[in-house]
Formats: sequence, C-alpha cells, structure tokens
Amino acid sequence: MAPYLGDIARILQATLLDHYAEVRRESCSCAAACARAMPEHFHLQSESLIKPLMQTISHQHYRVRVDVIQATGAVIQFGNAKSVDDVLSHLAQRLFDEIPKVRHAVTTVIGEWLLHLRDRYSYFHKLIPLLLGSFTDEIPENTKLAQTYWEKIGLQWEKENEEDLKDKMDFSVSPSHYPKGETRPGLGCRELVSRNLSKILPGLCHDITDWVESTRIKASQLLYTLLLHAEDHITQHMELLLRTLYQACSDEESEVVKNSVQAAELIGTFVSPKVSLKLITPAFEQTPKASCVMVLAAVIRGSPKEILQPHVTQLGNTLSQAGVCQRSEEVFYMEQLLYCIQALIEVCQEDCKEISLQLMKVLVTIMAIPSSQDLKEKVEITMSSLAEVRQLESFHCLYKQHIMQLLEWVSVSCEGWTCYSPEVLQFEVITTHSGPVIGEALDDFVLVLKTCLQPNRDPQMRLKLFTVLSQLLQKASETINSQGLFPSYLETVIKDILAPNLQWHAGRTAAAIRATAVLCLWALIHCEMLSPKEILKVKDELMPQVIASLDEDSKITRLMACRIVDVFLKVCGRQFDVDKFKNTYTEVLKRLDDASSDVRLAAAHTLANWFKCLKDSDVKSSMEGHVEFLYQELLVHLDDPDENLQKAVLEVLKEGSILYPDLLVREIEGVVHKHQTPVYCNQLLHHIQSAKESAL
Repeated sequence: MAPYLGDIARILQATLLDHYAEVRRESCSCAAACARAMPEHFHLQSESLIKPLMQTISHQHYRVRVDVIQATGAVIQFGNAKSVDDVLSHLAQRLFDEIPKVRHAVTTVIGEWLLHLRDRYSYFHKLIPLLLGSFTDEIPENTKLAQTYWEKIGLQWEKENEEDLKDKMDFSVSPSHYPKGETRPGLGCRELVSRNLSKILPGLCHDITDWVESTRIKASQLLYTLLLHAEDHITQHMELLLRTLYQACSDEESEVVKNSVQAAELIGTFVSPKVSLKLITPAFEQTPKASCVMVLAAVIRGSPKEILQPHVTQLGNTLSQAGVCQRSEEVFYMEQLLYCIQALIEVCQEDCKEISLQLMKVLVTIMAIPSSQDLKEKVEITMSSLAEVRQLESFHCLYKQHIMQLLEWVSVSCEGWTCYSPEVLQFEVITTHSGPVIGEALDDFVLVLKTCLQPNRDPQMRLKLFTVLSQLLQKASETINSQGLFPSYLETVIKDILAPNLQWHAGRTAAAIRATAVLCLWALIHCEMLSPKEILKVKDELMPQVIASLDEDSKITRLMACRIVDVFLKVCGRQFDVDKFKNTYTEVLKRLDDASSDVRLAAAHTLANWFKCLKDSDVKSSMEGHVEFLYQELLVHLDDPDENLQKAVLEVLKEGSILYPDLLVREIEGVVHKHQTPVYCNQLLHHIQSAKESAL
C-alpha cells in the first residue's frame, strides 16, 4: 500500500469533507487505519490530512466529531508530531462540547499523546492544560478517565527521569498542612506541572480574563488544579498570579470568583506568608479594591496557624489603616473586609489577642456604614467570635477592654468633624453598641459631645450626634448611666450642650436640632436623672428657651416643651416672679389652639399646675388682672368642639377657681348663654358653690 499512500491521502482529503456524514466517519476510520498500518511512511502524508480533519471537527453530528478527534489522534501520533500546534486550539474548543462523548474522545487523545507521542516532551506545556482541564468535567466518567491517564503519565515520567528525581524520591516529606478533601498528586505529576508552569501560566492567566464566560470558568478551574500540583513552586510566579486573581475575583460570573478564591487559598497553603504578604500588602497602600481584600482573606484561610502567627500584627495594622477600612462605603467591599477579619479569627484563634483592638476598629467601621441589617448582624457575630477566642463572655467585654482606646481613636479629629466624617458614624456605633460599657467612659464621651455640639459646628453633624444622645438617654440606666455616674456630668450637658442648641436659628436643620435637644432634655427629666435639685440650678438658663420651643413647627417638640414646662412649674413655679408667671401662661395658653390634640391636652395640664403654683405664690395679688384674662380665655375653650379638651379645661378652671371664685362666677354668668354645651359651665358653677359651702 505504501506506493499508493499519496493517492490515498488525496482521496481522504476529499472524502473527509463529503456532504454525507457517514462518508466522513468512514474516511476518519480509514485515515486512522492507514496511520497505524504504515507509520514509517505515513508521516510523509499526515500533514495533508490535518486541514480537512480540522474543517470537519465542528460537524453538527456528534459522532462525526468523535471520529474526527480519534482520527486526529492517530494521524499525529503515527505521523508528523509538528501538526500538534495546528490542532490544539480545535481540540481545546471541543473540551467545551456539550456532548460528553466528544469531551471523552479529546481526553483520550491527549492522554495517549502524553504517554506515547514521540516528541511529547516538547509539547508537555501545551498538552498538560488540556488533560488537566478534564479534571473538572461535569461527567464523573470523563473526570476519572483524565485522572487515570494523568497518574500513568506521572509514573511514566517519574520512571524516565528516575536519576533526576532520586533525591526527591528518597527524602521528600509530605506537607503537614494540606487542603481538606484533596489527595496529593504523585511526584511525577507534581514535577511535570512545576517544570512547565512558567510556560502554561501566561496563556492561562490571559484566558481567565477572556470575554467568553465559559473560557473564564474553565481557566479558573484549571488554575486551581495547576496550583495544587505546583505547591511551593507557586512562589516564583506570585506577581503574575496575584494580578490575575485580583482581576478574576472581580468577575461578574460567580463560578470564576469561587474558583479564583480557592486558588488563592492554595497560595496561603503553599507559599510562605513572608513572601505572599510582602507582595499583597502593597496593593493596600494604594487604593485597595474589594478583589484585593478577597484574595487576602483567601490566603489567610489557606494558611497554617503556626506559619501565620508571626505576621498577625502586620495583618491587623494593615487592615485597620484608615485607607483600607474607611476607603469605601460600598457594601460589597465591606463584606470582603469582614470575611478577612473572620478568616483571621478562624485561623489564628487565641493569637488574635494581640490585634484585638485593630480588629475592633475594623469591625466598628464596617458596622458604621449605612448598610443592610444583615451585614450588621454578621459583624456582631464576628465580634462574638473574637470574644470567644479571647475567652470573654460577650462582645461587650471587648468594648470594656478597648472603650477608652476606641473613643480616643475616633475623637482625635473631632474638632474637624462634619456630617461626612466617617468618625461620626464610628462614634455612634461605639456609644450605642457598647451597651452599659459607655457608662465607664463618660469623660471622653461628654468631651466629644461638648466639642462637636457647639452652635458654630456643622448642623447636620450636630443633628446626628443629638440623635445618638437622645437614643442613649431613652435607655440611660442600660447605657450612659449604667454606673450611676452620669448625673455628675449634667451641668456640662445642660449648660454647654443643650442650652446653646435650644437657641433659635433659621433653617430646617436648626429646627431639627432644637427638637432633638428638647427630646434629650425631656429624657433627662423623664428618667429622673435631672432631679428637682438640678432643675433649680438650671431653670433660669433653660426656662426661656423651653418656652420659646412651644412655638416650634414640630408637634413632638411642642408636646415635649409643654411637658418640660409642666415639670418646671411643679418643681420651682412657686418661686416665679410676676414676669415669669406672665410669660409662662401667655405662651402655654396659645397651645390650646394647637393643631394637635395631644399638645392641647398637655397645655391644659400645664395651666392647671400654673394655677397651683400661683395659689401658694407671694405674687398672687399682683396677678389678678392676668388671672381674669386667663379665666376669659379658658371659658372660650370650655365650649371647644373636642370633648376631651372641654373636660381638661374644666379641670383647669376648677383648679383656678380657688384663686378668685367670685370673679370666675361673674365671668361664667356672662358667657354661659353663648355656649353650645352649657353643661360644663353649670358643673363649674356647682363646683365653686360647693367649695364655698365646704369652706364655711
């Protein structure tokens, strides 16, 4: 047959492109048979068959594709091996074929070439990636086939290079730390990858950033397999690997990210932290991306505890830098930062004690960003984990150990805070999340408030801090007064913080600040921290501003102001002079016309206490004209459409009737015939008559 081989080749070139699929399949069988039958002559004609075979390799019938792949394997194995370069890209594409039998055929051909191709040593770096790519095939049979071939290839190469590998075979020690669930490849397999990695990686790293999604996924899977084989030989390729992983970890395809993270974990397993961290941390000195943090977290997770221990302080300092933990409010970035902290705690365990403060700074910063409740819960769980490895009862114990340092950390720049300063949000987290612990750091806490809540500071920032103070005062016994020490700071809080912010300034933000300041004052009174004795000290400073707040636009501010005036009257109203009595009742009386029924009722209750105070006051005789006017105004409201207000005003007039009963009777008789519901006037007259009779 040898003399006719040229004719046979020309015939096959034509029939391999025949329109009929069965003819193509038979042609493939003939080509393979010729290659095996006449290897010593076939190599002269083999190259002529490559082009038609590659034109047929993507045929629509999968059986044709399988036969073409098998024929290609035989034609090159028994023909001219130089044709490997011409067919590799086509075979690589078939590894993405949706038909498992096609991928099976590719795996078989590549495996056979790696075992038997005459010039296989020259093509290891091109063939190995294709065979290892089948390790992650979705069909277990294909995976098993690739692994079986690879094991044989490794053993064969080991035997062929026994002299070179003698020392490694005799003295090689298995690594003490190895990825869970993985079986360590044989020495020959590991050496094959290590020696060819420098030729494989550049192309692979390019494919990981390819525009085709399936290519990126396959390349990321292969990268993991290669690094598992390369072990500590990864070290010399770290710069290229890290650049690739930073890009791959920001891929929109989750499978690429997952595989890349697993590959990064192998860096932690096999590369000394002294090397890996030296190359990773410079990325944090510039503008770190979420993918950089993701890679670092993976490297930490893959590292053995005892190897990572000397670098714990460096890691803590790097992560707690303002340029790292305050770089972005992007939730995804902060999540990766959180996973990095979790990895450190999980791997280093009790060694985290020496960086406990740095970790708390990062966790506080993550919790401070406006984000979902889910992220805040994850942060709290991480804090609890840190407390657990430090053998503390809860994360509150962490705050107890670090509260002074944390407050000092955020307050260093408090003189320059604005509403955009991240320190404001960090301060909020530290004070509200530390629970009872903040009650042990009142010096620093009050100093920050005093510095930042001056009227000349940024209004939005002041509003934020007042809101924080209001929240804490609502649960004072569980927060700022947990140690019973807050009353000793009341004078500073009222005179230097609340009073200046109760003064009127134009604008909505200024109004909101006044509203929150009034709420804080009411909280102090309501939780009885502001005792009668303390009220007497501050009444002259606060009373005019609280009365002015009765005219605020905010309903809640007017309501709280009414209640505060009511308390002030009870405590020190009997000591008021004529002007204070007059100013108080005139402003409170206006609130009986308020749009809110709650405010109207609170105003009525306050006026009842006003009458009680005046009854025992030394200036009662000077107030008769004002009392007469007040009787007249209250009688108007006694006929209010709101029945609840009518009843409240009736109680006010009953209380006030003790002062000048005859005067009140005359006023009632002058208006009773005008009232739509005179029943309340009659009840009042009856009350006054009964009081006179009981006095006799």
